[in-house]
Amino acid sequence: MTTAGTPAIYECRITHARTAPLRNVFSYRSYQWLVDPDDLPRFSRSLRLLADFRAADHFADPRRTIRENLDRFLAGRGIDLHGGRVLMLTHARVLGYVFNPLTVYWCHSAAGPLECVVAEVHNTYRQRHAYLLTTDERGRAQTPKEFYVSPFCPVDGSYQMSLPQPGRELALSIVLHRPGQPPFAAGLRGRRVPAGTRGLLAAAIRHPWSTVLVSGRIRWQGIKLYARGLRPAPRPDHPAQEVT
Repeated sequence: MTTAGTPAIYECRITHARTAPLRNVFSYRSYQWLVDPDDLPRFSRSLRLLADFRAADHFADPRRTIRENLDRFLAGRGIDLHGGRVLMLTHARVLGYVFNPLTVYWCHSAAGPLECVVAEVHNTYRQRHAYLLTTDERGRAQTPKEFYVSPFCPVDGSYQMSLPQPGRELALSIVLHRPGQPPFAAGLRGRRVPAGTRGLLAAAIRHPWSTVLVSGRIRWQGIKLYARGLRPAPRPDHPAQEVT
C-alpha cells in the first residue's frame, strides 16, 4: 500500500492505438485525481465548480456515498473490506460536467494489503460496467470483455490490464485482444503534483474544462473513423450491476 497522501492530482497523457481494420493513433493531455472516497477533497463553493465528486457519477445509487456503493458492489461478489482503505483514480466534475472512461479503485483490507481492484468503465451511451480484478504483484490482470465501449468493436475478446497503484508516477494500460485481430491498446501515464488550491487552479488553467474535452475527443475520433468507412458494431443490451 502506498504511503503517498491523498488527495493528489496527476498531470497525465492518455494514448489510444488502433491498428485494424483502420490505423488510428492519438493522444492528449489531461489530469486526474487520486482520492480516498472516505475523505474526499473539500473546497470552497467557487472551487467546487472545478472539482466536484458525486456519488451519482459512480456505480448506481446517488442516495449513498461512493464508498457505500463500492462496498455494496463488492459485497454482492463476496468481498468485505472490513473498513479497509480505498484509493480512487478518477476525473472530478468540472463546471457541472464529467465523463469518466475509466475509474480505478484500489481496495485494501483492514489489515492493509491490497484485496482487489475495481475498474469502472463508462461508455458514451451513459452506460457503466465495473470489472472486479485480482491483480498480481505488478498490478496485472486479465478479464473477458463484457461491455460495449467503442462502437467499432463488438463485445468479444479479453482485456489484459496493468493497473499498479500510483505513487510519484502513474502508469496504467489496457490492451484488448480479439480473436484473429491485432490488439487495441490504451495507456495512461502521469506525474503526481500537489492537490491544494494552487495545484487545482494550475491544472484547470492548463486543461480548461477538461472533462468536456475528454468526451469531445472520443466522439471526434469516432466521427473520423466513420468518415473513413468504419461502421459501428451492434450494441447489445447491458444488464445493470446494481446490488439489490
